[in-house]
Amino acid sequence: MLKPVDPGLQPERPVGELIHQLIEEGKAYARAEIDLLRAIATAKANALILPAILFGAAFICALAAITALAVGVVIALERFIGPLAAGFIGMLIFAGIAGGLGWYGAERLKREL
Repeated sequence: MLKPVDPGLQPERPVGELIHQLIEEGKAYARAEIDLLRAIATAKANALILPAILFGAAFICALAAITALAVGVVIALERFIGPLAAGFIGMLIFAGIAGGLGWYGAERLKREL
């Protein structure tokens, strides 16, 4: 004899419909994750804008200070060895400093990696 159908149970949905719903929910979840990551990245980028501008301005001021120092060195040496030699010696001094700092930075980078 057949059992009577329970009115509380709904008929099962087709497998194709369930897979379609699963795919759509997966896409919605992926979009939500991407939107969340985009919002986090935007917030972090916005927080870094002002410090980046300030560091850029500080870098330009430091370049101006080093240029003034280099000009002062050349002018001081000019009295003793002439303008062309003073310029050449000043260039060698600051090129040596730049080379030393670059070498030290490269060595530290090698050590850290």
